[in-house]
Parts: sequence; structure tokens; C-alpha cells
Amino acid sequence: MPEAVIVSALRTPIGTAFKGTLRDTTAFDLAHHVVTAAAEGLDPALVDDVILGEGLYGGGVIARHAAVTAGLTSAPGLAHNRHCAAGLAAVQGAAAGVRAGMDELVIAGGVNSASTSPRSSFRVGGEWVDSWMPPTHPDRPDAPNRDMSITVGWNAAVNAGVSRVEMDEWALRSHRNAIQAIDEGRFKEEIVPIETPHGLFAVDEHPRRTTSMEKLAALKPLHPEIEGFSITAGNACGANDGAAALVVASDRLGLPALATVRSWASVGVDPAETGLSPVKAIPKALSRAGLSVGDVDLFEINEAFASVPVAVIRLLGLDPDRVNVSGSGCSLGHPVAATGARMIGTLVHELRRRGGGVGVAAMCAGGGMGSATVIEVPAP
Repeated sequence: MPEAVIVSALRTPIGTAFKGTLRDTTAFDLAHHVVTAAAEGLDPALVDDVILGEGLYGGGVIARHAAVTAGLTSAPGLAHNRHCAAGLAAVQGAAAGVRAGMDELVIAGGVNSASTSPRSSFRVGGEWVDSWMPPTHPDRPDAPNRDMSITVGWNAAVNAGVSRVEMDEWALRSHRNAIQAIDEGRFKEEIVPIETPHGLFAVDEHPRRTTSMEKLAALKPLHPEIEGFSITAGNACGANDGAAALVVASDRLGLPALATVRSWASVGVDPAETGLSPVKAIPKALSRAGLSVGDVDLFEINEAFASVPVAVIRLLGLDPDRVNVSGSGCSLGHPVAATGARMIGTLVHELRRRGGGVGVAAMCAGGGMGSATVIEVPAP
């Protein structure tokens, strides 16, 4: 069985939706940019497929659109949707095809433009209902399908006993880690600047340099009518735009490899326990690689809400100093369909900077889903 190796890992800078630099850049433009960058130097005939997680949810296939505009006409394209874990699933699917011997080289990742994605409407009882996206589970009082602050953020905090102070502290840490990574130039290898109607965009714009515990503590809860509710705009991810693409290839091609995809796993939990799904996904993925949490050098656990990584760290007994060392959703932002691929790419480059090691990218996904991917970066 061939190994699935990561040959390159690139992304756009992450923009703040609706008011940021990417507000007038469509998902098609973002996808074209990262796929073209990922394909640079490759023989187009070698690209078996382009797989992108996307947030358009029906109608077209952005991956095929990007393949055509990038000159990869012989690569068919596939739209992948596992909600927040769509980008992660795209990379997993690429690795599966390579390891099965069905593909030799696949460009995989995700793209999300919250700023320009169309809203969908549907008719209920003779009235049109506006919805940002189709729900991933039936609506319930304990797990509203259109309010992840309750279904994911608050339920995770309650179930794991995470306090408002702990969430705010983690959010502040996230911003500080992201700012430090930006200032040290640690994202330069993974970011491909993009020209926009508002100028060249080269640096993530969502992290806040001036945030503090005092500012975070002053923010009002999103649901003051719920007793004790402590999810705020400060300890939750933002709405964001961005794209990421990785080249996943067979080791038999002999291309210089940045990392090897060791294993992956996805799980389902009750929708009300969505935020805790990485607690199941991480051990499952590690066991498939013959590893345990103690073997992992770095974790990326998406901060859809700060309560999620804090809860996962508590329940799995992880070392917090190994988690989200360059920030995550609360600071960098969460361009939903692209985040999973961004996390893997960030892990690859950070582990290489540290001299190699094992990394795990994990995240919850709407509707009671969770996913994790294990990679290994060789020592130089």
C-alpha cells in the first residue's frame, strides 16, 4: 500500500467576513487562487482530482470550477461537505484514494466565503424562511440547528464544567499566540498573498492585538435570557473568508514530502454533544495509527468556541501548551469549509519548524459530528 504524503500546504490569509479585505472576493476566486498555487510546478496530467470542502451547499462544484480555471482540465473535481470538517474530510478523502492506489496525486482543501455565499430560502406553511445553510440535524430545544452558540459552545461548556473565565482566558491566549506567530513570520510559508479589489492581502486580519481580559469580560452573553450563559462574541469564532489547498500524493512518485498522513477518523455523537465530538475522534484516529495522546507533539483543535478546546484538553488530559500554539478560530478565524485544511497545513509547517513530530488536527462539526487527522513530519 502506498503512503499518502503531503507535498505542499498553502492557504490564503483569513479575512473578516462582510467588512474585511476579502469581502468582495468570491469563493470561486479564492479556490482558483489556492489551487493554482498548489498546482505550480506540477504536470497537470498528473493531477487525478481536485477535492474541496465548500460552503455553497448545492448547485455547483467549486473544485471543478477551480480545476478548469487553474488549467487542470483533466482533473474532475469533487465538492465535499462535512460541515465545519469539510476541509479536513477533503484531505482525508484524498489520502484514502492515494493509499488505495486509485489516485496518485490529488489537490485537496476547502474554500469559504461567508461574505459572498448566497443565502438559501425554503417555504414552510406558506411563508418563506430565510436560512444561512441547510441544517445538519432536526431542530431541538437542547440543540438548536441554527444556533451553534447553544448546540456547540454552551453545551460543551456545561458538560465539561468550563467557566466563562476559562473561555475568555483561552480566547485571549488564542489572540496572543496568533499575533506572535504573525510577528515571527511563522505563517509566511503557508500563506499565498491574494490580490483583491481592496489591495494585496497577505496577513491574517482577524486577530486582535488590543484585546484583553477586561475587554472580553465586558462583552455581553449571546443569550442573556439563559441563566449562567457565558458564550460571547469574544470567546467564539468569527465569520470569515479564506481557502486552503494541500497536494496529497503517493510516496511512489518520489516527490519531496513535507509530511505523511498517518490516519484519520470521523465520529457521530448526539447533536447536543457536538462540541465534545473531538474527545471521541482523536483517540479513534490515534489508535488507527498505533499511537496515543502522549505520542502527539502538537494538536490543532478548532476553536469554533473557546469552550471546545478547553473541554477536550480537560477530558483527554492533554497538555495545553501543545494545543493551538499559533492561535485558532477565536483569533485567526473559522472560514468554515477551509478550516480543516488550514489546520493541517499549519501543523505541517509548525512541526517542520520544530524539527518534525506527530500532529493531530481535530474539530467538531455541526449536527453531532467530529473528525481528526494524524500526520507525521519527518526530522530534517
